[in-house]
Amino acid sequence: MLRRNFCRAALASTALAPFLGNQALASVYAGLMKVERDLESLTRSGSEQILRQAEVQGLADSLRGQLLLPGNAAYESARHVLNASIDKHPALIVRPTGPADIGTAVDFARDKNLLIAVKCGGHSYAGKSTCDGGLMLDLSTFRDVRIDLPNRSAFVTGGSLLGQLDHEAMAVGMVTTAGTVSHTGVGGLTTGGGFGRVGRRFGLALDNVKSVDVVSADGRLRHASAEENPDLYWAVRGGGGNFGVVTNFEFQLHPMERRVIGGSIVFPIAKVRDLLEVYAQYSPRCPQALYTDLVVVYPFGEKPGVAILDVCWSGDPAAYDKAIEPYLSAVQPIANQVKAVDYVSLQRSGDSSDARSWATYLKGGFIEGFKPGLIDALVEGMEPHPDRSTIVIFQHSGGAINQVPPDATAFPHRYATHNLIPMVSWRANTPQDEHVRYIRQLWSQVQPFTYGFYTVEVDDGHDRSAMNQNYQGNYERLADIKKRYDPDNIFRLNANITPS
Repeated sequence: MLRRNFCRAALASTALAPFLGNQALASVYAGLMKVERDLESLTRSGSEQILRQAEVQGLADSLRGQLLLPGNAAYESARHVLNASIDKHPALIVRPTGPADIGTAVDFARDKNLLIAVKCGGHSYAGKSTCDGGLMLDLSTFRDVRIDLPNRSAFVTGGSLLGQLDHEAMAVGMVTTAGTVSHTGVGGLTTGGGFGRVGRRFGLALDNVKSVDVVSADGRLRHASAEENPDLYWAVRGGGGNFGVVTNFEFQLHPMERRVIGGSIVFPIAKVRDLLEVYAQYSPRCPQALYTDLVVVYPFGEKPGVAILDVCWSGDPAAYDKAIEPYLSAVQPIANQVKAVDYVSLQRSGDSSDARSWATYLKGGFIEGFKPGLIDALVEGMEPHPDRSTIVIFQHSGGAINQVPPDATAFPHRYATHNLIPMVSWRANTPQDEHVRYIRQLWSQVQPFTYGFYTVEVDDGHDRSAMNQNYQGNYERLADIKKRYDPDNIFRLNANITPS
């Protein structure tokens, strides 16, 4: 009933609906929003409650940004995330223009006992950036990147996308690790870890964070760095969104040539075992300037499967042929699309222009090298299917990432050579059970070869004991810091750390 009422609700100011998607007009019209009715919502424990019209009106009046309510076209667009299998309805959505709006929204959610979901790029496969009956913070109106060239720093607001960071930094010959898909949100990726095409040279995204500004559960804005609030600074680098909403990141930048060598090398599926064997031997010890994700794909429909090396070489161009030679000498490719390319363009090459047409489910875990039996389990477990696409990704780690002590940040997985991700996609709005069962079965065959998991990709299957094991020796410290900054566990839509 709650969802049906959400869908029937509407704003009195429907005449303003065409303008509410325009960021330039957002602050002009926000104060004109009239809330005509009470709203049904859910408490953090899941029981139904009523948000009174006057209370919601007070929130609307206190914001410089937008308040979106069910029935408004902008609300319907904002509530969606990229994974089309996630279909949730927040009671209300706040689009802030700055930290003050974020603090106001957090205060309102805390006082009204609402779940808080924070959406940046909307890439959370498990749907952690939206919720039913709570308050969604949609940071899409809070995006900006400023480069401080003398100090080799980039200041990035919490709603920014990684492509903005790449674009501005590379304009001045600088770079930092920023994922592999340009429309990913900076907040979720960085606070959870942050792999990327230059991570083996420069470390994870979180290894390059010099400071952060965070709105914590009490609505206060705090600065955190090695010198100020060092406990919070340590925790947000790997502890995810457990401690508040990061409104600003300061990243360390590194000089790098804009032209790199990158692209895809495609191999026949019949040779996938041979490719995996050479990848297992060479990828953990290859030069740090070489980044190679290995992707095994059985595509949707009747097309044959392939194995792909996604390559980025950011070192001396003259040394590339020697660096990639072990793969090419072991297995003959059917296509080699690697070439000199603009780094920003390479970062955009994996973007999806039609992400909502597919529903997705994935599992994942870290591996420390390829233990005997892993390749067999993977090759024997994967199978084609006309109504789904199956992808297994070995995301390349190692290099500079492994040179950081496991307790230097909250991210402890410095042993990992790869992040192993089996995933399945199917057409949106079609039955999913068969496909989800399949990937869970495949995961059951390869999980014994993994140790720990990437919290950015977490689903709901991890309790406190599993989280404790995953964070290894860092968990109790994280739980103590959680108690200090979020004792009531308001920020729980994440790989959740419960307060000690």
